[in-house]
Amino acid sequence: MSGMTVDRRRFCRGLAALAGILIGFFAVLVGPALPASAHAALANSDPANGTIVPDAPNKITLNFTESVQLLNGKIQVLAPDGSRADQGEPSVDGGSVTIPLRSGGGRGTYLVSYRVISADSHPVGGSITYSVGAASAPPTATVDDETVDPVVRGLIPVGKYLGYAGLVLLVGPVLVLALLWPHRLSRRGPGRLVWTGLGLIAFSTLLAIWLQAPYSTGSGLFDVRVGDLRDVLGSTFGAIMLVRLGVICAAALLLRPLLKGSGNDSKTDLALLGVLGVAALATWPLTGHPTASPVAGVSVVVDAIHLAAMAVWLGGLVMLVGFLLRQADERELGAILPIWSRWASTAVAALIVAGVVQALIEVSSLDGLFFTTYGRLILAKVGLVAIVLVVAFFSRRLVRSKAGEAEPRGLRRVVWAELAVTAVILGITSALVQIPPARTAEASQSTGTSTTVSKTLTDNKMALQIDVFPATVGNNSIHLYAYTPDNKPLTVVEWTATAALTAKGIEPIEVPLLRITDFHAIGDIALPAAGEWTFKVTARTSDIDQSTLSTTVTIK
Repeated sequence: MSGMTVDRRRFCRGLAALAGILIGFFAVLVGPALPASAHAALANSDPANGTIVPDAPNKITLNFTESVQLLNGKIQVLAPDGSRADQGEPSVDGGSVTIPLRSGGGRGTYLVSYRVISADSHPVGGSITYSVGAASAPPTATVDDETVDPVVRGLIPVGKYLGYAGLVLLVGPVLVLALLWPHRLSRRGPGRLVWTGLGLIAFSTLLAIWLQAPYSTGSGLFDVRVGDLRDVLGSTFGAIMLVRLGVICAAALLLRPLLKGSGNDSKTDLALLGVLGVAALATWPLTGHPTASPVAGVSVVVDAIHLAAMAVWLGGLVMLVGFLLRQADERELGAILPIWSRWASTAVAALIVAGVVQALIEVSSLDGLFFTTYGRLILAKVGLVAIVLVVAFFSRRLVRSKAGEAEPRGLRRVVWAELAVTAVILGITSALVQIPPARTAEASQSTGTSTTVSKTLTDNKMALQIDVFPATVGNNSIHLYAYTPDNKPLTVVEWTATAALTAKGIEPIEVPLLRITDFHAIGDIALPAAGEWTFKVTARTSDIDQSTLSTTVTIK
């Protein structure tokens, strides 16, 4: 009967851990199920999106909120007739992309489509339009937006989850074997654990290299070409992944003596393993959000500390519940558990401090914490960490009271609970790296939208374009362009303009204008109130010919 009870308890503990892992994978898959969002945004462009310029520019500049890398053949400019208006290769300088244009572009609306890679390895795509002379129907084309194949989008965080799991099975067990493992116990079981961790990291790294190709280009999982993989390996992302693979291979060679327990492992080997471990841990933040944060150096270091603390803590828990609490005797546990308890406390403290610093950097406001997907996942992660800390508090009490040494089964149940919840936390972490940080989400909402109001007025003598920027209360710039009815520049001898808000009793205010070219004039005016302002413009084209046109503009 007692044997059945023990088996039932083991089954329940295994079921709890399996449930945690499955819920963790569910958390991984739920995050990517959201619409794909890049972690950089188009801040502005020159010419601005939707504006009308009098003359064809010789280049287009796209300015992003973060530094970006170019993708071969993923930027194009189409003329109103559908032909390519760009010539030569675009260039990039940080977050600024310059696209050279061929001379002699015709009048009408142009389409600019782009797809680039942000600093944290995510695709950024979209399109803008601008018009030369006058607006027309934009050319039709397939736009390289941020669309990602759903299979690719789902596999990326799964691969990251496997990589994090590999870190847990590698870092913590290696530390325990090197510093806490009793000599009389076999190292075969922990050795298998470590080799599994190495294999998971290597597999997740190779998977990440493969997935980055269709993720960048927007193609399917098996539509990857040799050239796409070459581009990935030639990028910063690919270089960091290759470094990770090299570090894993070198670590595998140095780990062999330690895992065999032959006594041939030296302090030099352990020191080299420590250096390799730091190098490996750094490859995770170098391909994620920290590289694009406002304080990249601090973010990379903090994220590496966060990962290291996680791997030490959880890996040590795995060794406790999987081996030490089952195989070590009371005397050995009496020596091991106090030391491990101090390790765990230090690791948890580092996790909390690093997590708080990360949150302060990536979530820039309370609105970002409560009203963005990234912020809400952070709150969910904090709640789960609080549960784990409560469970860890009870396990620490067991260690201090010596109950864990005399009756390790109770301590094993507590550790199983910790591992089950932390499996879910790892899933949320894997989803977080695929979601734009709150600071980026807020920036993308506040940038990239031109507040210029542009209107075209016509009569039988001319077409008049009036641009008002920024169309808000306060100082505003006015641009006036005159064209013939067939969209050719029209010489204006004299310009006059007024602005009035009759609904609030504001009589017409004269707009001082400066004639820039034969058909272009500019002016500045302070608009004191919001509302529907009436702009009246008179353009005299000769001693006897003139046109007076008016329109309303909403000032916010």
